[in-house]
Amino acid sequence: MTGYLQQIERIIDNWVARLARLDFGPPTQYVYNPMVYARLPHLAYWKRYGNPPKEVMLLGMNPGPWGMAQTGVPFGDVHMVSQWLGLRGRVGTPERQHPKRPVSGFDCPRGEVSGQRVWGWARQRYGTPEQFFQRFWVANYCPLIFMEASGRNRTPDKLPREEKTNLLAICDWALVETVRLVRPRIVIGVGAFAARQARGALAQMDVRVGQITHPSPANPRANAGWATVVEKELAGLGIIENIPGARV
Repeated sequence: MTGYLQQIERIIDNWVARLARLDFGPPTQYVYNPMVYARLPHLAYWKRYGNPPKEVMLLGMNPGPWGMAQTGVPFGDVHMVSQWLGLRGRVGTPERQHPKRPVSGFDCPRGEVSGQRVWGWARQRYGTPEQFFQRFWVANYCPLIFMEASGRNRTPDKLPREEKTNLLAICDWALVETVRLVRPRIVIGVGAFAARQARGALAQMDVRVGQITHPSPANPRANAGWATVVEKELAGLGIIENIPGARV
């Protein structure tokens, strides 16, 4: 195993152990951690594409129920992960599953719109994953997905204050360690929450922080043509022009 893979496994193991000590109360009823039950495809993602350094890290908030929760890959729409990234792997199940949000791994019939948009844009602009990952890395700030009794997704920013404070402290630590490993010159929050957390966690590090529009279908701006919007935002950050081989 190469050095960076040993380092990321240490980060993941520490991260998982710290998160396991947290307690989450109502309205949160279910908590999934795909870094545990989908560890194999998550590590396969690092092994195939994660070789540092990267110029740009795109940072999402946390998994979606039909994305990373199924595949272990950030913005992990099953079709895009298996067909474009070429990744598959055994996926187990969380200890407690919501009946409306089952984990069936790469057999999941549902798609994730955010993942389709992120990886679809990468495919359209760069053609191959290898070309994209020459400069980019894609990660999530928080690996946990929270669900209410109804199955409704509960994002980390909506947790009660004490729960949120404890969670964010751990995820800030993991972000700093990951950035030290990946060595990007800029971390770009996909959405306001991820950008805000990155600015705070990385304030003492020599790395820029930017922000782009979140691709969620709940975001009206994203539904108006996310790829077009994000092209303009990345150009404004000086990213697109600095990446050779991009399909303009």
